[in-house]
Amino acid sequence: MSNVPAIKRLNKEDAVVLLVDHQTGLISLVQDFSPNEFKNNVLALADLAKFFELPTILTTSFEKGPNGPIVPELKEMFPDAPYIPRPGQINAWDNEDFVKAIKATGRKQLIIAGVVTDVCVAFPTLSALAEGFEVFVVTDASGTFNETVQQAAWVRMTAAGAQMMNWFSVACELQQDWRNDIEGLGNLLSQRIPNYRNLMNSYSALTAK
Repeated sequence: MSNVPAIKRLNKEDAVVLLVDHQTGLISLVQDFSPNEFKNNVLALADLAKFFELPTILTTSFEKGPNGPIVPELKEMFPDAPYIPRPGQINAWDNEDFVKAIKATGRKQLIIAGVVTDVCVAFPTLSALAEGFEVFVVTDASGTFNETVQQAAWVRMTAAGAQMMNWFSVACELQQDWRNDIEGLGNLLSQRIPNYRNLMNSYSALTAK
């Protein structure tokens, strides 16, 4: 019998998106992705949350200090989402309001991304896993100081049971079948992956015949 645990797929009916500490000050620490690439990835994940109508929770840490406020695009995209400005807790899971907001959704799959990967993502990921949640870390919408730190954080979280994904694989796993609104998702992907527009143009030409 194999000792490899069964991999659980993302289920849009049981998933919630957590955007942790994407703050104007902290983002300046991200060096494992270029600034434009990282911003695109974070906003792509936000687009997916809206497209699949996933509950989304925003949180910041010590935003009146050097970490700075949340990046304005995220607050604009989710004006009605739970927003928890933590007064100082480094691990978001140590904030009672944050955990209450998650548990209020009734969902058990956490799609998480944040800055920095080794702290703001890793700490709540490990805490959530310890409480029985399934955690899916969006690696390219999370950033840190360099690739060495990035890899160490990924290994630590994987060893604890988290699944590492990128935002495109999150999109595909939630979509399940390309026949489920290919135009809608395809247009979203085209906005974030310019070359994907070539696929959609080809598809449009074929279906027009």
